[in-house]
Amino acid sequence: MKETATFHDLKGASVFITGGGSGIGASLTDGFMDQGGQVAFVGRSDATAFCDEMEAKHGVRPLFMQCDITDTAHLKACIDQAAEAHGPVTTLVNNAANDKRHATMDVDEELWDWMIAINLKAYFFACQAVIPGMQAAGGGSIINFSSISYMMGNAGYPIYTGSNSGINGMTRSLAREFGPDKIRVNALAPGWVLTQKQLDKWATPEGLAAHMERQCLKDHLEPDDIVGATLFLASGTSRMMTGQSVVVDGGVVVTG
Repeated sequence: MKETATFHDLKGASVFITGGGSGIGASLTDGFMDQGGQVAFVGRSDATAFCDEMEAKHGVRPLFMQCDITDTAHLKACIDQAAEAHGPVTTLVNNAANDKRHATMDVDEELWDWMIAINLKAYFFACQAVIPGMQAAGGGSIINFSSISYMMGNAGYPIYTGSNSGINGMTRSLAREFGPDKIRVNALAPGWVLTQKQLDKWATPEGLAAHMERQCLKDHLEPDDIVGATLFLASGTSRMMTGQSVVVDGGVVVTG
């Protein structure tokens, strides 16, 4: 993991991350644990080996619960389990998503419902589940991962881009509604982060070259590059930031 600042108020914080065992999510779990946070996370795949790695590195084990986030009742139960283990969740990171490519004319209701369930519905109900605990604790921070894909008007996955635009709107509304409870709600929009999944499925030499041409900073984004901004939004260092969409993309969307 790349070095980042120390956010002292995250030590002992109860953190819940969706998709925290792989890709960007794994770097987030590592990053919060490095700050001394008590991390619980969910994922569809078994993350025992990753938890072993984190325990060896940090001396404590993250709480992993296997969960398909489209199962709302199970997702809420996992959040309850995390609160029982670590106290009320005061940092929620809605990170899990699926950017499956799809052509508009090929979309049926089943695909629509599945993509929305992963990329928007689960975000809303995770927020709903943690808010009472945050209210009781006197505040908290919710970080909803979005994407620059909708800002760029990317074709090839319209349900995904629609969901990410929806996340931005939902984030603003929740920030307004729960600001009086000192609950901050922000979105974080990464650029093209080269996770193993991206490298395996979508990244081509031509695509990477074209993207780099548009990017101001000429380094490809890695999962660790997203950690610092997430920690900042979770920390009281950003205590007067809410309803915002923070972009970490190496400077793509600014170039038009």
